[in-house]
Amino acid sequence: MEIGASLAALELYSSNPAAIADFYAKTFRLHCDGTGGSITCSANDRRLTVFEGQSGQLRRAVFRFQSPSDFDAHRMLLSTREIRLLEPEANRYTVADPDGRRITFLAPEVDRATPSEDSPLQARLQHFALRSPAPAKLVEFFVDSLGFVLSDRVFDAEGDLTAAFMRTDSEHHSLAIFRAPEARFDHFSCEAPDWQQLRDWADHMASTGTDLAWGIGRHGPGNDTFLMVRDPDGNMGEISAELEVCRADRPVGVWPHRPQTLNQWGVAIMRS
Repeated sequence: MEIGASLAALELYSSNPAAIADFYAKTFRLHCDGTGGSITCSANDRRLTVFEGQSGQLRRAVFRFQSPSDFDAHRMLLSTREIRLLEPEANRYTVADPDGRRITFLAPEVDRATPSEDSPLQARLQHFALRSPAPAKLVEFFVDSLGFVLSDRVFDAEGDLTAAFMRTDSEHHSLAIFRAPEARFDHFSCEAPDWQQLRDWADHMASTGTDLAWGIGRHGPGNDTFLMVRDPDGNMGEISAELEVCRADRPVGVWPHRPQTLNQWGVAIMRS
């Protein structure tokens, strides 16, 4: 059963926060404001904050619950599993994953941004992905400790896990983990309303002089169409459309480790 939360914001580290902020202001049409040693870049339904630190690392992921009852139920679940809560308050709490990243959960009313002006290009922050030399350990934490639900797994010819896709609501995944030689941030994704908007985002990237790093393609797990651009730190930003919506009793899918799993249309970025 999904916990009933959705991704609300991300915090990244960078050795050059201004360069990362400028990149996403241009490509993802974000408005940036630097205060208190960080730069927050936001637009309707998408928010990214950049802090000075080791490039390519996630500082925090923030999830917001859709109902007070889901928020209370998840907090109770973590207490029964003896998960240590950091920064506990009445309407938010935080945990640390095995690699020290902060995962914060908010009650429904917390930090909701007021919608800004209408834009012809829409996309809401929807999921993020991490790279890890030990993906099974991270998957175990998010599923067995935090209550995320497995949607799909990818295995190589030796039977080792190379990728996993986990959801917190009915959408196919809010978090993906890929096996890779180093632990780092992989990408975040903003979901566009439809395929035509994905095309319009591709035109926008071209208008800014930004080459696509991957796509347009179609993922196997999730069945969404997508494009990706690469920022100065090597992170990827994705626009996707028509991500699979899962029924509650959907069985966990199993996929082979090959390019066509990550892109049914052929060319893929293989992390391992």
